Order: sequence, then C-alpha cells, then structure tokens
Amino acid sequence: MSITTETPSTFELHGKVYKIPTQPTVVVCIDGFDPDYLQAGIANGTLPTMASFLKQGFHTTAECAMPSLTNPNNLSIITGAPTATHGVAGNYYLDEETGKEHMILDDSMVRGTTILAKLADAGVRVAAITAKDKLRKIINHGLCSGNRSICFSAQCADECTEIEHGITNVPGWLGKPLPAQYSGDLSLFVLDAGLKLLQEKRADVFYLTLSDYVQHKHASDSSEAHDFMHAIDCRLREFVKLGAKVAVTGDHGMSDKSDKEGNPNVLFLEDFLVSKWPNSGARVICPIADPFVKHHGALGGFVRVHLKEKCAVDEMIASCQNLPQVELAVNGKEACDLFGMPLDREGDIVVISKKNFVIGSRRDEHDLSQLGGHRLRSHGGLSEQEIPLLKSTAIRDDDGLQGKIWRNFDIFDLVLNH
Repeated sequence: MSITTETPSTFELHGKVYKIPTQPTVVVCIDGFDPDYLQAGIANGTLPTMASFLKQGFHTTAECAMPSLTNPNNLSIITGAPTATHGVAGNYYLDEETGKEHMILDDSMVRGTTILAKLADAGVRVAAITAKDKLRKIINHGLCSGNRSICFSAQCADECTEIEHGITNVPGWLGKPLPAQYSGDLSLFVLDAGLKLLQEKRADVFYLTLSDYVQHKHASDSSEAHDFMHAIDCRLREFVKLGAKVAVTGDHGMSDKSDKEGNPNVLFLEDFLVSKWPNSGARVICPIADPFVKHHGALGGFVRVHLKEKCAVDEMIASCQNLPQVELAVNGKEACDLFGMPLDREGDIVVISKKNFVIGSRRDEHDLSQLGGHRLRSHGGLSEQEIPLLKSTAIRDDDGLQGKIWRNFDIFDLVLNH
C-alpha cells in the first residue's frame, strides 16, 4: 500500500465518513448477480470462495437502486448514494427541454464526485476496470492518470493511453487477446487485469465491474452459468490469497421474461397509450437501452412516459395500473419519492412491470430477432432489486449493524469501515 503518515485517515462523501484502507481492497460488481446464481452455485459446490464468505465473512441479500439497471447502480455503488444524489437514473433518457433522446455514454450527466475520486485525491492508488467502455467513461468521473489512478475497459483495452487510462497495451501486458464484446470472457478479462495489477502492486483499491451477457442468456441452473460463476469464484480466491479484503455485490438481478413456449412477454406501452389517448403525445422511454441491446432488445421492467398533453395523467396511470403486465404505475414525483430518483430528470409517469414481463415503447422499435432462440431474460423492475452483498471478512459484533436494511451502494461503507 502507498498509504503514508501524510495520508488522511478518513474522508467524507454525501454524509458518510469512510476510512482510508490499510490493505488492498477489492470491490467487484457482478452485473446481473441475481441471488439465484449464488444459491445455485453454493448448492452444487461451484462457488467455494463465495461459500467461504458466507461462513467466515459477511453475507446478506441487499437491494439495488431503482431502476434496477447498470448505469444508475454502478454510480450508486461508487457514490454510496441513491440516484437522486448523482443524477443518473437510466442508460437512456429524453431531454424534455429539447425533445431529443440521448444515450448516456459518458460522465456529463453525473452530479458531484465519487468514492473512487475521493480515494484518489487522498493519495490512494485506484484501479477501476469495466467490461464495457461506455461504463468506463462514466465511472472515470474525477479520475485521471495525474493522481496515479488506472481506469480502462476490457472492451477497448487495446486503445489505452497513459494520459486517459493510466496504462497502455493492456492485452500485451496481460498476455490475453482482446475479448469478444458479447462473451463471458469480457468479464473475466476485467478480473484477470485486476489480479495482475494487484500482483504487481500497482493499485490499492480496485473497483471491478463486469458484464451480464451470460446472465441475460443463461438461467442460474444452466451449465453455462455454473461455468461462468465458477470462473469468477476462482479469481476471487486469488484476490484473497494475495492479501486483499474482497467485497462482492451486483448492480441488479435478472428474471425470465418469456411464456411457456419461449415467446417474450411484452407490453408495448406506447402503442397502448396512443391508441387510447391519441392527442396526448405520449412517448415511452426505455431506460435499459444501451449500445449492448443484442441480449435484451432494449426491453426491461421500468419505463418512463413523457406527455405533451398532461390533462389525463391520473386517468392514464389508473389505466396502466389495471394492465395485467403492470406491477406499479405512478406519477413521476411519486416515483422519485418512492425510489430516491432525481425529479428534474423524471418523466410524467413511471410504469414498472411484473416479474415475468417487460415493457417496450412501440412494437416497431424493438428487434427481438437477435435473441437467437434464447428466452428473453431482463431486468429494470422491482423484481430485480434483490442482489447478494458479500465480504471476505466478518464484521464486528459492536458495529451497530443489527437490523440494517442493506443496499448494494453500502458496499464501500461495508468494506472500508467494517
């Protein structure tokens, strides 16, 4: 560790005080880490490292931030706060001032700073590695090579520069070819790179965030899922062997969204709303949309409705709530109050699907041909909020955590303070 007598012992962010670590610290976000994957792996013996965390360390089932999507939750994890604080409540949004739709591909929407940036400012060497480059550009917020931090993605590992990423020629350095964008290897590359940085003592705190490609395609009881999760587990073991304190969580869970015949259970909400209120100007935004839509067709469990004509809002909400596919329909302010989301970036109506359904906008906007015969598995709703939260070491009995309702964005508090 590079901690010196001049390094502060704590720092504060968003009302929480965090301790500066005195040993290597690794936080892993397993994308799509539904509790079913942990339970299945423990039951069949393919996750011995995580099983040891349950026995000798710490484990609980936590809840992620809403919506249960990648961008909001990775930012919540590295800020220790709900989306209302950092301002990013989706992967895709409608700017009501301009009427234009935007995909979030960088940190321009992020408010405030992050735990990683505060650690780096305190002199801690931070390594943040992502599977996807669009997420790297978001969590890189406040990090730069000037404060000895390293931040790159597996997706674009061959394009790294010292100035932007703090490292160069990652495939050559790691001795591994660039992984395919749609593969489990994309995630394993992240972990292998983290391990090598730890072996070479080039970082003190690691944030390693993976891809949910496997979870979107394969259920927890499949051989493909077992093999992938076992490969992750083996790498967690190596981090522990190298003397690191390790914590693991997920950004969201995952649910099957198909019927018995394997057909996706989809509610095309914009088609429905426009058919009943043709003058409303209803536009349904699916915040799950990102550059990696092959495995979910931009269909998730949470959508926002923006209206040009707002006189029938209550009637529309009631009608949505009565749909058999819908778990919850509320106005934008109520949704923000319920889930801690930023009001100034919210729609007029929020609609959340039941567990085995997804919600889309218009039928002609979603291409499901790329599913390739696989059942649709997705996330975004309340049914994908539960995720595991684990730590390699036990917490003290006197830490005052009895009865605490855990969130995935408590993970840095857990690993740094307990």
